[in-house]
Amino acid sequence: MTVYLGFDPGRDKCGVAVMDDQGQLFTHAVIPAVAAIATVSQWCNTYNVSQVVMGNQTTAQQWQAQLTAALPPQLSVTLVNERNSTLEARDRYWQMYPPNLFQRLIPEGLRLPPRPIDDLVAILLIERHLEMIQA
Repeated sequence: MTVYLGFDPGRDKCGVAVMDDQGQLFTHAVIPAVAAIATVSQWCNTYNVSQVVMGNQTTAQQWQAQLTAALPPQLSVTLVNERNSTLEARDRYWQMYPPNLFQRLIPEGLRLPPRPIDDLVAILLIERHLEMIQA
């Protein structure tokens, strides 16, 4: 079993998720950017992560350098295309947390999740990576 850590970097907050190659989700969270390196390092140890998968857009180059410096050399940091991932994460939010009676009255395209969804983007990044390597 291979375990992946998905990382959606941002300036103020970051999304982090841990999932295995069978699609089992272990944990996910939105964390402050200042706590990202420590959290990623801790989760890599806790969940015996084999690879870090990261979005390739917002501040990706700086984050990749910081992660590579902080993590053990055997852990590679792979960049994945994160185009449209926020829109997909919005849809995923409503799949994972179905809208209540009143929220269903709002057209689907106009519904906004009540919390940041960076962690769901991290899940999608792992899924995109798995699709790439299995193709």
